[in-house]
Amino acid sequence: MKRAILFPGQGAQHVGMGREFHSASAAARGVFARADEVLGMPLTQLCLEGPEERLAATDVCQPAILACSAAIVAALEERGELRRADFACAAGLSLGEYTALWFAGSLSLEDALRLVRARGQSMQRASDANASGMVALLGATEEQARAVCAKFGQGDVLQPANFLGPGNIAVSGTKMALERLVAGAKGEGIRRAVALKVAGAFHSSLMEPALALLEAAFASVKLSPPAIPVVSNVTAAPHGDLAQLRATLLKQVTAPVLWEKSVRSLIGEGVQEFVEVGPGSVLTGLVGKIDPRAKCVNVQKPGGERAAAEGGAK
Repeated sequence: MKRAILFPGQGAQHVGMGREFHSASAAARGVFARADEVLGMPLTQLCLEGPEERLAATDVCQPAILACSAAIVAALEERGELRRADFACAAGLSLGEYTALWFAGSLSLEDALRLVRARGQSMQRASDANASGMVALLGATEEQARAVCAKFGQGDVLQPANFLGPGNIAVSGTKMALERLVAGAKGEGIRRAVALKVAGAFHSSLMEPALALLEAAFASVKLSPPAIPVVSNVTAAPHGDLAQLRATLLKQVTAPVLWEKSVRSLIGEGVQEFVEVGPGSVLTGLVGKIDPRAKCVNVQKPGGERAAAEGGAK
């Protein structure tokens, strides 16, 4: 059976994430301790104890989610419940793409942590520079999302940012443009427009100020060719050579996330089972909605307990 491993992105964080793996596994504790050391901050404490508002900050939650996901992988490997050789490919949602590249051997844990810390810091600074945010368009098609962005932008930035699944699209923009969109979306045939609790307009041109700091961070890390294909959020296709990989990861900050196309591409390449590893189970649910025939399981607890995707094959 051809399997793909999936890693979550920002929004999956919650106080207590990884606690059971941290308690049960020396390997997981080792990953958390290494993250604390590399970043010079009490990341483990923030993951396990909070406070929630600090954990949710973009510059903290991005390395925290990567560390937690890597710790869970380490715990499962320690118990013999996961073997990297069992996976034909990998993918991750937004920052989860960095976790996928670590899993595939393209980045060391230390470099992955440093990169996502720099990514989170740079995105937080770009967010602070503009009154901006994101809105989820529930029940919208891609055509509707692009149409309402064109209609309500009115000279302000308003762009599709996340194509997560059928009827699940998020847009990013300035505060004023988003307010116009929320007020007028229903009249354009969109079921609901819901403001998201994020720091700014991620995956849009408003994140361009973040690129310089992230590019500088890339200059000090070593990239290696991934041992298995890792699907890019930007292209919905596997990364190419190392120069293209670096360029695409930089572009990912301002480009929309093509998650639905990524999952469909993997299914088209013969993937029969997806395994989500990390805090939460957002990706498991999304896979089930993208293709109800696809099987996706989420590792919930030490010992290999898994949950099948909502709406997906059991």
